Amino acid sequence: MSNYLVAMEAAWLVRDVDGIDDAIGVAVSEAGKRLNQKDMDYVEVEVGGTPCPACGEAFDSAFIAADTALVGLLLEMKVFNAEGEQHAQRIAKSEIGGALRKVPLKVIQTFDIEDEDED
Repeated sequence: MSNYLVAMEAAWLVRDVDGIDDAIGVAVSEAGKRLNQKDMDYVEVEVGGTPCPACGEAFDSAFIAADTALVGLLLEMKVFNAEGEQHAQRIAKSEIGGALRKVPLKVIQTFDIEDEDED
């Protein structure tokens, strides 16, 4: 059994926004609120990054059209005692997906992490 850090991206829709910063703040706040309602304060939430097609530099993953924003969020969760990488991904997606119903999720990366109890 191993421990993993599973990183996922979520597509969060925000209506009636004034700008990018407003949309990002609302998306992160709403996602955090829904996770906290399910006692999932161990899930890290932040705005995702999208690479610039010209220079490759990352910028905030948010797009606004008609006062409606699509914000890409990065969600990270540690999964302990999983049978393997795919098992850890299924656990994380099930846990987070249960709290963030009707929000598209995609696993983007999984890291094997060391036991935190070992010195």
